[in-house]
Amino acid sequence: MKKACKTKKRKLPSPKKLVQKLKVFLCRICRRLGLEELKQLRWQNFLLLIGAGCVNAVGVTMFLAPVNLYDSGISGTSMLLWQATPPEYTLSLFLLILNIPLFLFGLKKQGWCFTLYSIWAVLIYSCASYVITNVLPVDVSTASPFAGQDLLLCAIFGGLVSGAGSGMTIRFGGAIDGMEVLGVTFAKGLGLTVGTFVMIYNVILYILIGIIWGSWILPLYSIITYFVGNKTIDFIVEGLDKAKSVMIVTEREDEICQALSAEFGRGITQISARGYFSGAQKCVIYFVVNRFQIPKVKKLVTGLDSNAFITVTEISDVMGTSVKQK
Repeated sequence: MKKACKTKKRKLPSPKKLVQKLKVFLCRICRRLGLEELKQLRWQNFLLLIGAGCVNAVGVTMFLAPVNLYDSGISGTSMLLWQATPPEYTLSLFLLILNIPLFLFGLKKQGWCFTLYSIWAVLIYSCASYVITNVLPVDVSTASPFAGQDLLLCAIFGGLVSGAGSGMTIRFGGAIDGMEVLGVTFAKGLGLTVGTFVMIYNVILYILIGIIWGSWILPLYSIITYFVGNKTIDFIVEGLDKAKSVMIVTEREDEICQALSAEFGRGITQISARGYFSGAQKCVIYFVVNRFQIPKVKKLVTGLDSNAFITVTEISDVMGTSVKQK
């Protein structure tokens, strides 16, 4: 009699192994396409950017647009085109048409993470703007739901709210306006800083608005919005209580460093130096404190060395820690 052939059942890989194989496969594809940077993307940032885009949309559609004030950059350009074209061309449409190509244009210089975060933020900003102006039962056609037709209040709070949204977007790794990408790309070739490039664009935009509508009142109020928005972005990105760096040139470095360390409990950096005119060996002490501690630092240093040379500089961001481990 012939023996019956036994067929072995093929064991399926576990879901965990399938996920691991999929990750390896995707990593290989990313490496070949130069997309390894995508590993740095964080889903938390995408969630936080939803809030940033919605906040920006509230500032523009509930404060600025109802009274014909204008945001800066591409957002302001989109508002101008929206108001100058037929109703079927919405603000959301112009935000997408103008911003997304600019972010893709700057992909090589800005990287994948920045580009994807920015496009996501613009998509949220665009969708939220459409929902507010066309879906929600809120009348934003002739007056702000919060400030009525008061141009000054709308300019200030429109800049404040939209600036908060822009600042949050920058904080979470992207940008909500493609004008920054143009600035980074072209400013250096024109011999300008990015800030100057953006400012020149906005000045031209506001002049065009004045010429098109035959009035300079709205552009002038829009400039207030621009400056309030910039200050709000600085606050969101850099914080209110900026740190201060203190540089102390002294010949009594050991005593001063010991006193500073005992008083503030922070690490201190010493840099060897030599006086140009005197030729004397000195030490430069680098120290970071907050603004409330500056008077105490000055009093302590001058008490130990009345000839010490002290400079205080504002710094926007501090990474790492100089706090002494106890």
